Amino acid sequence: MGSSTSTPDATPVDGPAVVSPSPDAPRLDIAVFTIFPQLIDAFAGESLLGKAQRRHLVRVRTHDLRDYTTGVHRSVDDAPFGGGAGMVMTPEPIFSAVEATEPPRPLLMLGPAGRPFSQAMAAELAAGGGFSLLCGRYEAIDARVRDHLVDGEVSLGDFVLAGGEVAALALIEATARLVPGVMGNATSALEESHSENLLEYPHYTRPAEFRGWEVPDVLTSGDHARVARWRRAQALARTLADRPDLIEARGGLTAADRKLLAEFHLG
Repeated sequence: MGSSTSTPDATPVDGPAVVSPSPDAPRLDIAVFTIFPQLIDAFAGESLLGKAQRRHLVRVRTHDLRDYTTGVHRSVDDAPFGGGAGMVMTPEPIFSAVEATEPPRPLLMLGPAGRPFSQAMAAELAAGGGFSLLCGRYEAIDARVRDHLVDGEVSLGDFVLAGGEVAALALIEATARLVPGVMGNATSALEESHSENLLEYPHYTRPAEFRGWEVPDVLTSGDHARVARWRRAQALARTLADRPDLIEARGGLTAADRKLLAEFHLG
């Protein structure tokens, strides 16, 4: 009845043979309920997610809600009771799809009224082993889905999209890259923006001088301890300037933070 698709195991055309992870490597199992499964499948089959699926670290399955409709026209929406603009997604195909497939929980609905998605939530989901996402379309989803089927609602921010698919893809990638083995460098995910409620420090590569702009001397000094302190100070300074709310969430600057900023004349 319902369709379930995932990226098949395969050797990348332009890469080496796929190396299977060790038996104890964790895997993240993700199910997505949508009326546009091809959008999810195409994205999840490429780049980081595609490689993670081929290595059996992550699995992304899509379920087409239209496969669970009963009408000839496979309609998933109807006019709202009480009148108003737009159409509302009907509950029947959504309940039927979820009950027929028994997806990994929690089942989260994407919507602007939900809990704000964050790096901390990504880490929480990555550690849980699996989750499912419900992508809405049209004006809204029948409220009975939120009240009696899903485990929560998640929002990417205070803005409105045409549907939940783009938000779902962002959430999936942010979460999947935290699964051990998915990132090429295990320390990358730990040093990136928001990992400690700090924005990431600036990065530089060759050439050391470009159009008169030079790489900071500390990065070419060979003093690894000083480089680490500089990066920390830059992260603090960037966060203070662009996201002071994150500093407040950490309880403010510590004495060590202030000393570090002063060392590099940033505070």
